[in-house]
Amino acid sequence: MKKTLPILIVLCFGLLPVLTAQDLPTGNAADFKVKTCLHSIGYAGMWRGQARLSVDEFLEKAKALGYDGVMLMAKRPHLSPLDYDKKERARLKKKMEDLGLTLVGLAGYSDFTAGLDKPGIPHTEIQAAYLGQVAELAKDLGTNMVRIFTGYERPGIPYDRQYATVLEGIQLAGREAAKHGVTLVVQNHHDIALHHDAMYWLLKEINMPNVVAGWDAWSPTLEGLSKEEIKASVKKMQPFIANTIAADYVVLPRYHYENTLTNYVADKPVIRATPMGEGIVDYDTFFGTLKEVGYQGYLVYEMCEVLDGGGSIENLDATAIKFLDYVKRFE
Repeated sequence: MKKTLPILIVLCFGLLPVLTAQDLPTGNAADFKVKTCLHSIGYAGMWRGQARLSVDEFLEKAKALGYDGVMLMAKRPHLSPLDYDKKERARLKKKMEDLGLTLVGLAGYSDFTAGLDKPGIPHTEIQAAYLGQVAELAKDLGTNMVRIFTGYERPGIPYDRQYATVLEGIQLAGREAAKHGVTLVVQNHHDIALHHDAMYWLLKEINMPNVVAGWDAWSPTLEGLSKEEIKASVKKMQPFIANTIAADYVVLPRYHYENTLTNYVADKPVIRATPMGEGIVDYDTFFGTLKEVGYQGYLVYEMCEVLDGGGSIENLDATAIKFLDYVKRFE
């Protein structure tokens, strides 16, 4: 039986509607369907040498490449709530409808541990308010999902204070999102609750029906988890997974020269983006396990680093098409 999030969220001040619940894995592989989504960050000029398209140009690009849907970056230079009034939102929504594109969700940007060394500034409230604005933007554009992050771990501050701030911040943001019928999907990206056991614990502790997981494969890979552990992460997170963002990477070794030794000392490697299936992330296992658990969301593709072949429009397009070709094996 198909599982969805409850349609009501109970908060201290009463009941708020969650207008459209996110579909969660059903447990039946037959219910899985490949639905492709392109993240606008790949065309936002955020990385060295990367070309930049406007939001409208990106939408036309995603349609021309053959994607089913899009995820839009909810910050400048793309879709900041500060830049899109109600008229512009209506225009953009109609453009997506005319193109036949699904707006899968908005990508929000949060770091709830930021500013902990300066407690006089209400950083937690500021970020929750921003995510509330992004949730309203999402509703106006016709989607009910916003991706968020937890927090980076700050040195010199007790871990549990940082964890508690993340917990409080996501609960506040979840309350704001619920006012607009929006679900927050927490991506395993920032330091706090990065591992699947920790993320599972955090989401249980948050205990809000409109706060679930956006579970990705590349973070567990860079954590050093084995194929079996990555598969286990999907199984563990199954009750919460509503979204996944895919990207593949290569590892480039780094060394620094010690002149007193006339030798080189190994340093942390640098990570660069590469087309799907050409990097270190085992997507056959990850997507295969998503299929096994009956994952219901989209497969969202992002080009979110300096890319093999450069950041020209031609190379971005070619790389985005390779993703579409890659995921056909899971149909």
